[in-house]
Amino acid sequence: MKNVIVDYKKLTPEMVALLVEKYPAGYGDEDIITFKNHKNETIEAVEVLTEDTKYLVKISKRLSAQMDAFDLDDYDERSMDDPDALPEMDAQGKKV
Repeated sequence: MKNVIVDYKKLTPEMVALLVEKYPAGYGDEDIITFKNHKNETIEAVEVLTEDTKYLVKISKRLSAQMDAFDLDDYDERSMDDPDALPEMDAQGKKV
C-alpha cells in the first residue's frame, strides 16, 4: 500500500468526497494523526484509505471549510480527479 501526504490545496473532489464519507460530522481529536515530516515540522493529518493508497490529509481551517461546503452533486465524473475543480476557500470558510 502506498502512503501519500497531501495538502488540502491538492485535494480532488473525489478525495473530499471520501473525507466527507469517512467523517460526516467532521473529524475529532481522536481522528488526528500527529507526526514529524522530513524537515522535523509537526504535521497533523486525518487518514483516508483507498484500495491501494493511504492518504494523510494535512489539517487546516480551509480543509474543514472545504468539507463543510462540499456537495457531490456539484461535480461530474470528469472533474472528480481535478484539484482545480474545487473552489478556493479562505480562512473564514468562504469561497474565494
